[in-house]
Amino acid sequence: DWAYDAKVRKDERGNVKLPKPDRYGTPEYNRMTPAQKAKWDAYFGSRNQAFLKEFAGGKMSHKELVRWKYRRYMRNYLGTVKAVDESVGRMLKYLDDNDLAKNTIVIYSSDQGFFLGEHGWYDKRWMFEESFRMPFLVRWQGVIQPGSKPAQLIQNIDYAPTFLEVAGLKIPDEVQGRSLVPLFKGKPNGWRESLYYSYYEFGEHRVPQHFGVRTARHKLMYFPRSKEWNLFDLKLDPHEMKSVHAEREYIKVRRELTQEFHRLREQFEAPAFAK
Repeated sequence: DWAYDAKVRKDERGNVKLPKPDRYGTPEYNRMTPAQKAKWDAYFGSRNQAFLKEFAGGKMSHKELVRWKYRRYMRNYLGTVKAVDESVGRMLKYLDDNDLAKNTIVIYSSDQGFFLGEHGWYDKRWMFEESFRMPFLVRWQGVIQPGSKPAQLIQNIDYAPTFLEVAGLKIPDEVQGRSLVPLFKGKPNGWRESLYYSYYEFGEHRVPQHFGVRTARHKLMYFPRSKEWNLFDLKLDPHEMKSVHAEREYIKVRRELTQEFHRLREQFEAPAFAK
């Protein structure tokens, strides 16, 4: 979207008509204070006008237009990542400087990873590793060993029970996730060996509904609309470039993962696949 993703607002285009899609506008801009808008305009204003002038003059080929949009999108994304990283650093420094670090647990995460061109994609949603994985960093002085990197499989449904246990509160029986405190303390006994994934939307981004299960080494994906299965060996093929679902040497793995897939769907009371 031109306004939402590329940050070229409708009110600054004049008579220049840009190709679709163009529906969402810039809700972030409308929420800004005058000071924030001034900084936004100082950065994007001249850059947008230079682009609009070149586009209106017919000087951009389709390939050049796609390249411009991609570069704008990725520069904005990477700039945001850098700003968040710097802000987290400032927060950690404040805790250290004010003798608060020993009494503060800092957890940094996100809702998913992000494609930067892998598999020909940008954005998110797919079960491929680039978006399936998400950052999760924790600092808990006196409990977590600095630099430790546990390999256990965790999910965002584990966050709530973790916060409850840290706060000394009872975890409700209906909560589906598990507290991560045992992992923080280096005691992962009886931890889960698989994760269930569910992507049930089918929006304008055209990412199809798909569901799957992942273990430490393998990943099984199912696309109900096309009735297609993918199986990846993440040890031999970490970038998931070739599905081995039809290969004979993976028959046992495929059978076990399919059983685990249906077991997890039953455990989480997943609805039937949409037709």
